[in-house]
Amino acid sequence: MKTYISKLPILTLTLSALLFFNCGTKEQPTESIIKPNNSPNIILFVSDDHGTDAIGAYGNKVIKTPNLDQLAAEGVRFNNAYCTSASCAASRSVILTGLYGHATGSYGHVHDYHHFSSYDNIKSLPVLLENSGYETARIGKYHVAPESVYHFQKVLEADPRNTVEMAEQCKDVLNSDKPFFLYFCTDDPHRGAPFESDPWNTPNSFGNKKEGYEGVETITYDPKDVVVPSFLPDSQESREEIAQYYQSVSRIDQGFGKLMKMLKETGKDKNTVVIYISDNGMAFPGAKTTVYEPGIKLPCIIKDPLANLKGGSVNNALVSWTDLTPTILDMAGVSYDSNDFHGKSFKKILAEEKPEGWDEIYASHTFHEITMYYPMRVVRDKNYKLIRNIAWCQEYPFASDLWAASTWQEVYRNDKEFFGKRKVKDYLFRPEFELFDLSNDPDESENLANDKNYAEVLEALKNKMKDFQLKTKDPWLITWDHDNSLQGTGVNL
Repeated sequence: MKTYISKLPILTLTLSALLFFNCGTKEQPTESIIKPNNSPNIILFVSDDHGTDAIGAYGNKVIKTPNLDQLAAEGVRFNNAYCTSASCAASRSVILTGLYGHATGSYGHVHDYHHFSSYDNIKSLPVLLENSGYETARIGKYHVAPESVYHFQKVLEADPRNTVEMAEQCKDVLNSDKPFFLYFCTDDPHRGAPFESDPWNTPNSFGNKKEGYEGVETITYDPKDVVVPSFLPDSQESREEIAQYYQSVSRIDQGFGKLMKMLKETGKDKNTVVIYISDNGMAFPGAKTTVYEPGIKLPCIIKDPLANLKGGSVNNALVSWTDLTPTILDMAGVSYDSNDFHGKSFKKILAEEKPEGWDEIYASHTFHEITMYYPMRVVRDKNYKLIRNIAWCQEYPFASDLWAASTWQEVYRNDKEFFGKRKVKDYLFRPEFELFDLSNDPDESENLANDKNYAEVLEALKNKMKDFQLKTKDPWLITWDHDNSLQGTGVNL
């Protein structure tokens, strides 16, 4: 090679150099752009308000989710995967940054008058992948801001309630000559507008339409057959709404199946990592917007053809959505500083059922809608879980869609004492600390915070929570003892 170059005319070398240095920055064949050409493609499929309660692979024998079940049969199912905030926008910011929302300014909803937005110096997953040579594309629900932080090269358009149509719009991305990152986000199974039904006990549509959606088989469920989670009242209203929720989930499954079929037809299925998650739990009181298990414990199913996974694997590690960005970068072979993220990569433990050192997670919820200020912080250490309700003196606020839900209105209008296994007054008025032993109390119905037998556990978890808030620069650290050390000078340096 050296001999060949030495014989090239000087003029040719000069012109080549000029052409190279005058190219736009994005077109320069730098090492960081060339390197990922052999890297895997990555599909991150995010549904909206979908809990583990409504997937066959997680034990529901009524709902029809054959394509998601197939993903689990070919990959690994995580049994202890958690979002950090059970609110759409706040959760999605964490998914795409690996940072807790309290550290990025992503405290709650982006749209309308809520207007929460991430700091403009945040480096998001799509930007980091683009800088490393990936083609990035998104379709469906976005719900993060600003665009400069969460930039995708391609924005694809389709009805976000019709996942089959969404899949069809991804054809060009799936056939990309470069490794691609596809961020595929449905509006299903979020509650459908209008949220307030007339009459009040009419179940919400969850995006379902009588005429159905083109290319999608309408799969309906009989309310008497659905599985009512233990935190919900077993009422006719609950059952009718869960049946609508199931129908919406089955629509997701069909679109997911269509996307996987298209991927296989490109021949790239053996070099594509596929990840299925949700942003938060089902859109029912007691789940979404709370930090109880139904709100934050979510599906996470991963197929990585390059990881030598045994199909149908189960992983019991405690992971959170802060771990997703570093994990995906790790899978893509993109180098990064681990100190840039609050989470850590779980790529190396994908195939392990009970990996060591993965027994602790944290959660941080501050707002949903801007009118729903109710900051909560969580630490789970093995089977113990501590919730701190920072605004515990006020009534727990309702998301507008959950207040209007016939599932809630049936209890509220009839002045019932219980909502599921909780008393209504205990759901609305919470103590500052809630301590649960999940191994003996998976429904989180027995608060151990005032039990003297658990005083040491409580104190240890409080200290962990304070350390977590300090390390992640949580402004709400001040609520412990008025320590304003994180407040700074107010001057931008």
